[in-house]
Amino acid sequence: MHAKSVLLALTAGLLAGSAAGAEYFDRTASFPVALNNPDVELGSAESSAEIITATEDGMTLVYSNALLGGIGFIDITDPKAPKAGGFVALDGSPTSVAVIGGRALVTVDMTEDFTKPSGYLALVDIASKTVESQCDLGGQPDAIAKNHDASIVAISMENQRDEDVNDGDIPQLPSGNVTFFTVGEGGSVDCGTMRVTELAGVADIAGEDAEPEYTDFNGKNELAVTLQENNHIVIVNGETGAIVSDFPAGAVDLTNIDATEDGVLSFTESQPSRLREPDAIQWLDDERIVIANEGDWHGGSRGFTIFSKDGTELYESGPLMEYIAAQLGHYPEGRSDAKGVEPEGMEVGTFGETRYIFVNQERSSLVAVYRDTGTVPEYVQSLPSGIGPEGALAIPSRHLYVTANETDLSPDGLAGSHVMIFELAERDAPAYPQVMSDLDASGLPIGWAALSGAVADADKPGTLYVVSDSAFTQAVIYTVDATHKPARITAKTVVTRNGVPAQKLDLEGITQDGEGGFWLASEGDTAKLTPHALYHVNAEGEIEDELAYPAALLAGETRSGSEGIARIGDTLWIAIQREWKDDEKGFVKLVAYNTQSEEWGAVRYPLDKAPEGGWVGLSEITVHGDYAYLIERDNQIGGKAALKAVYRMPVSQLVPAPLGGELPVVSKELVRDLLPDLKSGNGYVVDKVESLAIDGEGTAYVITDNDGVDDSSGETLLWTFKVE
Repeated sequence: MHAKSVLLALTAGLLAGSAAGAEYFDRTASFPVALNNPDVELGSAESSAEIITATEDGMTLVYSNALLGGIGFIDITDPKAPKAGGFVALDGSPTSVAVIGGRALVTVDMTEDFTKPSGYLALVDIASKTVESQCDLGGQPDAIAKNHDASIVAISMENQRDEDVNDGDIPQLPSGNVTFFTVGEGGSVDCGTMRVTELAGVADIAGEDAEPEYTDFNGKNELAVTLQENNHIVIVNGETGAIVSDFPAGAVDLTNIDATEDGVLSFTESQPSRLREPDAIQWLDDERIVIANEGDWHGGSRGFTIFSKDGTELYESGPLMEYIAAQLGHYPEGRSDAKGVEPEGMEVGTFGETRYIFVNQERSSLVAVYRDTGTVPEYVQSLPSGIGPEGALAIPSRHLYVTANETDLSPDGLAGSHVMIFELAERDAPAYPQVMSDLDASGLPIGWAALSGAVADADKPGTLYVVSDSAFTQAVIYTVDATHKPARITAKTVVTRNGVPAQKLDLEGITQDGEGGFWLASEGDTAKLTPHALYHVNAEGEIEDELAYPAALLAGETRSGSEGIARIGDTLWIAIQREWKDDEKGFVKLVAYNTQSEEWGAVRYPLDKAPEGGWVGLSEITVHGDYAYLIERDNQIGGKAALKAVYRMPVSQLVPAPLGGELPVVSKELVRDLLPDLKSGNGYVVDKVESLAIDGEGTAYVITDNDGVDDSSGETLLWTFKVE
């Protein structure tokens, strides 16, 4: 079936909701891995959860943390309330972990010189959290896998290349191999049982330097191994170490993709003969394997592929996961010139009678879930994971799927590394996505992200107009049908100046002009030659008038400018996000512009107290009835978030005074604390609650901004509540 036809079918399924008795995964909890290291000040050092597994009863998660040098434990006796289970420090950088009996088998990299790779296998007693023994591996390990009865473990010895040598290209010796150990009772390992299968000379690409990446056993004790940089797959007899078969991973002709990092979501380009260069590999059964085509140095085909173990290609997803990511606002445009969504980790799990394929996308921070049919996989849903999901674990006995999200941005004040837990259950529909786009006239997705301001149609309840900010080079107005779940982006209007996409706009607010067009508020940045300004556009997005802020206002300007706009009669009201230089601390301006008299003025709005190390400001203004409603929030994320709220003030108090003089102070009243709403999805609390729109029936719509998936999990949340 043609990719566009498949996408149309997927879209119809997503928008239709579920049938009675359908099962979906929803997130039940998120665990910040920093909780396992209370001795490390939050944000002072990067932490990570990379590869994840569980004890045999499925009650404790165990993950590798290469950045802090150890393995962490999470008690998931109650999967809705995971608890810190402790940390075992190891000498070196753990790369992977498996659990057998009461022991964790951890592969640890000790390499200091790429030409002399080294590492060891550590056996950790889980009950006492102590290292019992070690086996020298004679090289640098990557992944570890256990067979079906836990009598054998296999370790991919990558002996990875130095990316600073020869432009990172291979060959760079020494070559890698697969190392096996026989496992005894309770997960004990005798180092003397170590045996090695050399992989040099197998691949067509740089065959003398095999670089095995990931491994997985089937029920026949056959081990599937990816040689990522070599673009090759090897099947090894786990009992004898003999190579059963091998074949190239091949290439994909990618069409209708975004292959240029230009700040525009445009799926019009091609990459012919793109090498797959797979990372993760999993057996679907004893005869078929599935690979995640992340790519490394020369490739990355952006999807996943199913092969028979003799190398026959059975299914190729192509760019379908990228299209879905674009529809959900998760497409990472900044990675267009590289490997797109970058499928990396993968898991296969059988829940009841259904076998699921989980594909973790490192750059979109989504997990694509498919149902294995034996032929063409059926798309089920996409799960919102933390930033950079790599580790993947199915626990069918507990109806759980778990991701380890390796990216830690806490040193920059952003989200830290998390482990996220999802539960399979019968549901009317999945909780995510909450916003998605339709297809355009060509049958490709309407790409979107970074929603930064909204207004409700005055005459059509449930219809919203939403702008995006400077995450992209094109300023856009999206039409959203919020009567559906998920809400549907049905149209995309590019803001133009003299017939071409307008430049130097950072749209943060939108309001209707009463004549079919809109007034837009742009947050300026003088350092980047982006003006603080208002723009009047018609229904087609053409700029008809531009209003620069007056000198009396700009005299105190800072970077934190316009964050919302609302219209009351002939007067536009603009919410300035934070204090400017001429503002008293704790007060921000609500700026007024009368479109008839062309007069400017302002009032002062009192902010709540800022948290230590953070700030508080405004993110939106809208008007309904006798009140103006504003979003007031701090800039904190996760557990540090303390203020995300909707306040209101009487419209009667919005009487502007001239700029440059004493400005009247308005009063405010709390309408809704948004923190419970933000926590209800069981992820971490996002910082940017950016949009608020209220329709004629009094339904308020709140939307978060995902920053264009840049340093963000990509999640966009939309929820509603009623106002008087």
